[in-house]
Amino acid sequence: MQSSCKKDEIPPTSGTVTIDNITTLGQTYYVYGFLFSEAKKVSTLGDPVNVITISAEVDINNVITRITFNANTYKESFFLSGEYSDATTASLAFKNLTSFSNPQWIDPPVTVKVNQIWLFRTTQNKFAKLRVVNTVAEKRNNIPYAECTFEWEYQPDGTLTFPGK
Repeated sequence: MQSSCKKDEIPPTSGTVTIDNITTLGQTYYVYGFLFSEAKKVSTLGDPVNVITISAEVDINNVITRITFNANTYKESFFLSGEYSDATTASLAFKNLTSFSNPQWIDPPVTVKVNQIWLFRTTQNKFAKLRVVNTVAEKRNNIPYAECTFEWEYQPDGTLTFPGK
């Protein structure tokens, strides 16, 4: 009889994910964001680093003014690579974005819109690119709700080059 041991699987380095700002109550409130290095949604309980979340910002009348990406990185970690007028153009630009030089990173929160392409830098100087596919910003039971679907590709070796597909 042969026994097998499951080796540690390497997480995927690309995909599409949807995140939202629905809060869960444990010992404190938390949401689920996305962690590229593990290629999965993770809880923000305990304030982990490099987890991208989405938020709805409101004005004094509780009207949603914008939705934003946020991340606990302790440094500038986002760069808007481009904004496009349609999904086809944004998709092509995302596919063609295979390398970049060191951009002018900005602090979160950053305003999120459909057909944007963002670069994200982790605390370990590893990189991801994101193409915003869809967003939702609305009130649900008078609570500001934000949702974002994005295509992503992660470069776990820290180089400024994404593998071509």
